Amino acid sequence: MIGCFVTGTDTGVGKTLVSAGLLHALAPHHRHVVGMKPVAAGLVPWGEDWASEDAIALRSASTLAVAPELDNPVLLPDPLSPHIAAARAGVTIDIAAIVRSYNTLAAQADAVVVEGAGGFLVPLTDTLTGADLAQALGLPVVLVVGLRLGCLNHALLTAEAIRARGLTLIGWVANRMDPGMEAAGDNIAFLRARLGAPLLAEVPYQDLPDPRNMQLELPPAWM
Repeated sequence: MIGCFVTGTDTGVGKTLVSAGLLHALAPHHRHVVGMKPVAAGLVPWGEDWASEDAIALRSASTLAVAPELDNPVLLPDPLSPHIAAARAGVTIDIAAIVRSYNTLAAQADAVVVEGAGGFLVPLTDTLTGADLAQALGLPVVLVVGLRLGCLNHALLTAEAIRARGLTLIGWVANRMDPGMEAAGDNIAFLRARLGAPLLAEVPYQDLPDPRNMQLELPPAWM
């Protein structure tokens, strides 16, 4: 079973877009591919119920349909940092329970793409972060770099934090968020030389990005 954990240099840098793109890229090679959003904060209507926009996007890109408690075990109403949203909802985020949901999901799938919340060190509780969740899952990490001023520092710090947890940075994606960013190509070239992991895709700026059109170069072991 193939799995990866998708994190970002910040919130809103395109993790969901890239996670859905990975699912679409994996689907021709593996029959059962599924996305997982372990912790989501913020709700939108979904049929006769409520769901996370991120989880809905991942479900749309998956070839395997599963129960919501497996692909989004922690769903919080308020669009806030998870530790604050959880406290407001009277919920304690339990990493061990999330890992159990992941293991159940992985037993049904050929490939699982797990999308983290926010940046790598986003707080989940007063003492635990997204990095603790990634470490508990033990999956190789894909880093989404939102190309904007400051991204070099954010990318290098995140890569350092990933490796400090004993995890493998299997690749990264450059997402052009700012169409007016100067020297974007120079920033990408710098990160190619310094991140120590392959560039899986360079996503152009788009008003309405479509993950099905993403030109992703999957790691050979995933093919």
